[in-house]
Amino acid sequence: MTATIDRMPTSERSTSPPARLSVTPEGSAPGLLDGAWWPRSRDLLHELPALIDVLDTRWGRITRVTVNPTYWPVIPRKVPVAGHTVHVGWFAGEQDPHKLLLLSYTAGRWDLLVIPPETDAATAARLMAAAATPGSPLTASALMTNEDTSREAQESLDREEEWETEGGHATAAAESPNPPGYMSCAGGM
Repeated sequence: MTATIDRMPTSERSTSPPARLSVTPEGSAPGLLDGAWWPRSRDLLHELPALIDVLDTRWGRITRVTVNPTYWPVIPRKVPVAGHTVHVGWFAGEQDPHKLLLLSYTAGRWDLLVIPPETDAATAARLMAAAATPGSPLTASALMTNEDTSREAQESLDREEEWETEGGHATAAAESPNPPGYMSCAGGM
């Protein structure tokens, strides 16, 4: 996997919209994730400043961020944030592709589930709540897999219900001259 490094000057950066974020309550039992972030795009240079602005006040000055380049087309080396610069790194094999790591020299490390920008609001809300559950043993990829599995199961049930209401199985059985389990004994017995 290759990562593209962006060297765009700070003066060309546009303002970021507010971060969509959910974090575990302070003082709660530690889990594998500390919350979830739902960026509006896959543009780290544009999205990270709003996230860091919120987290700097909550967790202390964020100095470094790491991502897996799987879902990020361009990874800037540095991102200017109010009052400081955040260094951005990437790990292809070592880091969960659905996770963002935030590091602070004074306060530690936090792991956030990254919800894909194209995710619908209802799904994002479920994922944000699950990632912010105190003490959760689920990884970022496990949460995404669980959501995909739930969505596929619901879609299957919806298709089956649609088939039934449009004259599927129930109608076919009613129209059959020989119901299931019926054996004909035609001929001289």
